[in-house]
Formats: sequence, structure tokens, C-alpha cells
Amino acid sequence: MNAALYRRMLKVNMKGFMNYAIGSAFYILLMFWLYPGIAQNAKAIDDLVASMPKGVGSAFGLNGFGTAEAFISGEYYGLILVLILAVVCVQLSTQLMAKLVDQGAMAYLLSAPTTRGKVAFTQAAVLTTGLFLILAVTTLAGFAGDAWFLRRDYAFDTAGFIRLNTAAFLLFFAVAGIAFLVSALSNDEKKARGISGLITFGFFSLDLIGKFSDKIDWMRNISLFSLYRPGEVVNGEGDMVAAFIVLAAIGLVAFGLAIALFRKRDLPL
Repeated sequence: MNAALYRRMLKVNMKGFMNYAIGSAFYILLMFWLYPGIAQNAKAIDDLVASMPKGVGSAFGLNGFGTAEAFISGEYYGLILVLILAVVCVQLSTQLMAKLVDQGAMAYLLSAPTTRGKVAFTQAAVLTTGLFLILAVTTLAGFAGDAWFLRRDYAFDTAGFIRLNTAAFLLFFAVAGIAFLVSALSNDEKKARGISGLITFGFFSLDLIGKFSDKIDWMRNISLFSLYRPGEVVNGEGDMVAAFIVLAAIGLVAFGLAIALFRKRDLPL
């Protein structure tokens, strides 16, 4: 890794990282602030959700309102955070690779005493650091929300919350790896963003649509997002270890391929 480039790219992108991190922290604090009022009518709301078609509750991550972590996993981690981090992966992966090639800036980086492999690895590290930072701030905001708004009046499963953030990081580590691979193979910024966005939101759509009915449940089997089930994660259900390993492996393979192929491809420098 090129340490000087890593520091420079972190500095350039830190404002964007923090904007997303602060936005995520604000939303999760809002969820914690809302929960005490919702908890008073939790049974009535759960009954209402239960009366809906099964696919609707599953599609929109309605995991129940009996506990704070169940509410937050459905209302925030099931949709809002997914959309935020999907945008981060697509936008940032494009900026770190394809945009530099498209605008000719990559030629300046490679004219320095470094190698293509080091440049690509460094950019991948910047992307991973950005994801980690956003989720770290989100996690800390969750702990603050527990202390400020729930206190000891409502139980909060800290271990489940940490598992939830780990699952979110690993999912988007895999998504970021795929988006980075596309970006590393592209010369055009808009094309790279379009393909990455199509793959990412295509996976998300397949998973969402597949939740509506058992007849089309097979669509989830071809989506990365099927490995991310917030409700099961906070409740300690399902085979989380296997899902975590698969997501980590996909991310590592995708980033590894991106670096290896970037080293060998022809660049319009």
C-alpha cells in the first residue's frame, strides 16, 4: 500500500465520509428517540403488522416493535441504511478508480515511484475505511441513543446491535468489492457508475421482490442481499456465521480480482 496516497485520499474523501456518517447517526438517533413512544402501543402495532399480507412485512423489514433492536433493525437497518451504503459504494468506488482514469489523473499517480497494484490496493483500502468509519459512527450513535433515550426503561441487546452492524459492514464490503471491480475495469466514469448502480440496486430489487411471495422467493437466491437478514441477526437466528463468511469471501475475491486485473489492463494514459 502507498501510505502517502492513502493519507491523501482519506483527506480528500473525509468530508464525504463524515457527511454520510453524521447523516446515518442522525437517523439512528431519531429511531431511538421515537421508540419509547412506539413501545407504549407495541402490541397494537404488532397486531396491525400481523394482519398485513406476510410478504409486505417481510419485504419492508417489519420485525416487530416489542424490543428496541427489533424496531431499529426493521425501520433503519432493513431499508434506510441499506440505501445510504449502496449509494456510498457506487459513488465512492467510481470516484476512486474510474473517475481518475477518465479524467487523466491516474496517469499522474502512476508516474510516481509506485506500482499499479499498490495504487489499486490503496484505493480499495480507502473505500473499506470509509465504510468502516460510517458504520463505526452509526454504532457509537446507537450506544448514545440507548443511553439518552432508552436508559433503563427499555431493554436493549447490545450484542445483537453489534452483530447487526457487523452484518451491515460485511454486506457492503462485498457490494463495495463488486463495485470496485467494475470501476477498476472501466475507462468511463459514467459507465462505471451506471453498471455498478445497476448491479447493486438490481441485487437489492431481486431480494425485495422475492420477499413478497413464496412463489418468487427463488429470486432472492441470486441476490447478495439475501445473506443480510437484520431481523434474524438481532434475534440470533439463522446461520449467521456462514452468511458472514460468504460475504467476507465475496468482498475479498472481488477486491483481489480488481487489483490483479487493474495491474494487467491497458489504460488510456
